[in-house]
Amino acid sequence: MAEHVSLSKKELNSVFWRSYQALGCYSYDKQQGIAYLRAMIPVLEKLHPERDDFIESLRRHNTMFNTTCAFVPFCLGISCAMEEEYANDESGQFDPESIGAVKIALMGPLAGIGDSFFWGTFRLIACGVGAPLAAEGNILGVILYLLLNLVPSTLTRWFGFKLGYNGGRQFLAKIQADGTLAKLTESAKVLAMMVIGGMIPQIVSFPVSFTLELGGGTFVLADVLDSIMPNLLPLLLSLFVYRLIMKGTKVNTIIFGLLGLGILLTFLGIM
Repeated sequence: MAEHVSLSKKELNSVFWRSYQALGCYSYDKQQGIAYLRAMIPVLEKLHPERDDFIESLRRHNTMFNTTCAFVPFCLGISCAMEEEYANDESGQFDPESIGAVKIALMGPLAGIGDSFFWGTFRLIACGVGAPLAAEGNILGVILYLLLNLVPSTLTRWFGFKLGYNGGRQFLAKIQADGTLAKLTESAKVLAMMVIGGMIPQIVSFPVSFTLELGGGTFVLADVLDSIMPNLLPLLLSLFVYRLIMKGTKVNTIIFGLLGLGILLTFLGIM
């Protein structure tokens, strides 16, 4: 029987403090993904001492991720709990793909909640309280602005990380015992794909302006495409880019290729 591996406060604290660098290496294709991976490294090194297992865990977390920064520790806590459960799984029933699926499934809803509270509520309240005092030259305005912004965010980070890790361990132990884990894994994968699919019309734009006069009428290409399927071109473009990435095409090549395509289609009057 393999020795049980447990995470200590040292590794968990290291993950928590690294979570503050969520925007430290923001990229087009991974967004917060690289910083998320870096935050997980202390835990991955402890749980997967074998070189091949460690490399596999790095690849598992080297994916796109993006949510409100205050909720990043919560997701990290759950990832830590799931990695610990996977490292100590002797039954072989734990699917490691569920770790990434749960992370992706959470990021969308948490971003919607977090942006509403931390960008749309706390920040505006802090500005409303601090700005008039700061305009009068009162240093208390700056202090109040920082406190009203930082205190809710810091508390959410700290207790969110604890809740994600402790709650995640207890939840995983329970569902593994009653056989629910396999069903949850499959559901998480489906939900993750739905989240990614739902993001396409929000972040991918393919405006078409091509029109043609035919027999006294006007042929509008955009209306025809929308009648077939709304947001059809953004979907096809996303699938095409995904195909290129899976084939190993460099991201910068894809970006400049899309830029050139946009310029060409605009010049031809299609966009």
